[in-house]
Amino acid sequence: MSQVAISHSVPPIELSDDQEAIALAAIGEVSHIATLPEVTLKVIQLVEDPDSSAQDLNDVITHDPALGSRILKVVNSSFYGLPGQIGSINRAIVLLGLNALKNVAIAASLAKLFRGGRICEQFNARDLWTHSIGVAAGTRILASKSGLGLPDEAFLAGLIHDLGIMVAMQSRRPKLIEAIERMSNDPTLTFRQAEENVLGATHEHLGLVLCRIWKFPPCLSSVSGFHHRPLEAPDEHRILTTLVHVADILAARLKIGYTQTVEVYQVSEAMLETIQITRTQLEETVEELPNAVEEAASTLRG
Repeated sequence: MSQVAISHSVPPIELSDDQEAIALAAIGEVSHIATLPEVTLKVIQLVEDPDSSAQDLNDVITHDPALGSRILKVVNSSFYGLPGQIGSINRAIVLLGLNALKNVAIAASLAKLFRGGRICEQFNARDLWTHSIGVAAGTRILASKSGLGLPDEAFLAGLIHDLGIMVAMQSRRPKLIEAIERMSNDPTLTFRQAEENVLGATHEHLGLVLCRIWKFPPCLSSVSGFHHRPLEAPDEHRILTTLVHVADILAARLKIGYTQTVEVYQVSEAMLETIQITRTQLEETVEELPNAVEEAASTLRG
């Protein structure tokens, strides 16, 4: 098995030696089972390389027709509301920019990681994908209301927040099942507490390390590693992480997909102050979310 290396370009986030070792071991085993397609990793690498060009990105994507068609489907959806039909990746790059295209490519590639169906009575990977889409759609709406903008980045942040659960499902399935069953039998246990008890690390730890390995931007590493405790996230990533945390709560309130990871159902004043959202805007988001989820799910399907 090949050795997995962490990119040192990402600022370190506190993780105990044991937690990091557990996460690296789990991800090392999953890397040959399911990972982002090689072309998507190449897209990330190109966009992060200051010497690469839009033509380099176009060349990589157009050599993978399946990914190219999925990207154009997203770009032509009402998600972006661009005028007219965009028929080429080159045109999409011109209109959206390199970074946005990278985010769309990642989002279009993620669905395959959430395959696998039901692993026990209480957990189905497809329900987790539905929940992830709900959080993604909610984060995007909240980002707009807060004035943050960055719709594709906000959407992707919500989409990847629970990636660590998929690592556990693919490399530590018996232990994940045990953790889920323990939580189901003991209402005082949270999902993270059950994970910590059985696996020795939580999905936040696993997701954080996976984002580093995939060389995701540091803001996505923070979202994956801190979405249950966003006010502990690094200062520069705290707003985005808190937006995901709040969207996670709203998706759970609406029972969108698998919601047992969510630990609180009320949005605190500290969270609202961090993202500059009013209670009225929060309730508007709740009303808008079901339609946004349906639209996003349709866009990412197939």
